Amino acid sequence: QVHLVESGGGLVQVGGSLRLSCEFSGFSRMPRVMGWFRQSPGKEREFVSAVRLSGGTTYYSDSVKGRFTISRNNAKNTVYLQMNSQKPEDTPAYYCTADLGTITSETANSRGYDYWGQGTQVTVSS
Repeated sequence: QVHLVESGGGLVQVGGSLRLSCEFSGFSRMPRVMGWFRQSPGKEREFVSAVRLSGGTTYYSDSVKGRFTISRNNAKNTVYLQMNSQKPEDTPAYYCTADLGTITSETANSRGYDYWGQGTQVTVSS
């Protein structure tokens, strides 16, 4: 049974930092790419970042590049999203994703991932 469990969301002030975690389990084989998306009510799900578990290649949306950092600990089956210098537009719920082999560097920002977590809420106050 596949599980993607996000944690670390909460309330943070503008300019502050949070670190999200996504622990994955139950896969018959290791995922190839893990990613983060976010979504606000009434809006489409938005790509945030992704990391290739083998090699650690990273991908970022322009809106978070330079402020957010994605990382992974393969031994712990966990990926992280360090969010710094947060802005009000960083408020949406964040969702963890897992890809088993179809995502490429050209499609890392697409919604073509195989599994999704339930999300963790982030609220940036001003």
